[in-house]
Amino acid sequence: MVLKTIYVGNLPWATTEDELASVFAEKTGVEVQASRIITDRETGRSRGFGFVEVAEDDMEKALEAMQGVELDGRELVVNEARQRQNRF
Repeated sequence: MVLKTIYVGNLPWATTEDELASVFAEKTGVEVQASRIITDRETGRSRGFGFVEVAEDDMEKALEAMQGVELDGRELVVNEARQRQNRF
């Protein structure tokens, strides 16, 4: 199975990885393979964005279903994740 990664932005600060996966699964009907919230290295606090991995065949369905979804009063931003660019 080929996995695709979805970027999820504008997350509420208190969102956990389990909560993110649960919301995606509930709203899309897609099986979430993995989820992660990006945190600040120094403080350990959420940076307000994360990633969800789904099967390649489910990606379009998940993106469409999550457009405009609100989580704790914040409208989520979802896009196909791009490869990380080298910083140098």
